[in-house]
Amino acid sequence: MKKYTDTGKKDTRSGFGAGLVLAGRENPKVLALTADLKPSVKMGDFAKEFPDRFIECGIAEANMVGVASGLALTGYVPFAASFAEFISGRVYDQVRQEVAYGHTNVKLASSHAGVTLGEDGATHQAMEDVALMRALPGMTVLVPCDYNQTLQATLAAARYDGPVYLRFGRPSVPNFTDPDEPFEIGKVYKLNPGGDVTIIAMGLLVWEALKAAEALEAEGISAEVLNVATVKPLDSGAILESVGKTGCAVVAEEHGMAGGLGELVAGVLAAGRPAPLEYINGGDRFGESGTPSELIAAFGLDAAHIVAAARKAVERKTSGR
Repeated sequence: MKKYTDTGKKDTRSGFGAGLVLAGRENPKVLALTADLKPSVKMGDFAKEFPDRFIECGIAEANMVGVASGLALTGYVPFAASFAEFISGRVYDQVRQEVAYGHTNVKLASSHAGVTLGEDGATHQAMEDVALMRALPGMTVLVPCDYNQTLQATLAAARYDGPVYLRFGRPSVPNFTDPDEPFEIGKVYKLNPGGDVTIIAMGLLVWEALKAAEALEAEGISAEVLNVATVKPLDSGAILESVGKTGCAVVAEEHGMAGGLGELVAGVLAAGRPAPLEYINGGDRFGESGTPSELIAAFGLDAAHIVAAARKAVERKTSGR
């Protein structure tokens, strides 16, 4: 099993901020827009270096998306940033009509995703945003797993021609991917080879999946770990290839059950390679207030629960259930 090292905990939103500055240096058409959340979405460095390319829209997310769409139509590459719950839910109509339907080159940067936003509670915790965004025709959905990959995903989004939803978070999490590995939109990253069970994860649960694989190895169970950093378009072939080898799978995500990665993978397997499948997600419930670590435990979004789900998937495969 390949060993991954936590080189220091960092918040993925800071990976976005660093990537945005690099994208701005690379392309003078890159712009940054936010809805009174410049510090929270880490746009401060971009605004300092490129003050004429930063637009503060105030607490008016719908207007911000409209402004971004108009700028995209004139050749700019705007990143419109807010909390994931606001930029996916509060302005869904504008995103649908002006970004997705118009196929404008807008990058929706969604910070503070999932329950690990923490104490702000259910009204601010996006657990349905991936479902909303992947339902839109032509929308690319990226969910990088750590600081390094978020930085690279931001650069890839800036270079990509078309609407992008880029999801990242607030808490500091392990930083373990190669800082120099370019992000490939549409690629499923195989982080660990295995033969007994496939663990398919996105976002911060990728690290938990790697921890789970290490624990399973000690039990004699070989787990293949896939990092689905691009939820849409999904590389179905990579998933089918892996599950075709292992014969069962677990999907782990910081998202609700409905419309998330788990249901997406279930559809892929049902159509191409039926196999026992277990789920780690937020279920059918809203978030709640608490620290990120408390909420991860409360929702069962940790390595221990992935291990238990993997054991169950392997047992189902063995018993033919």
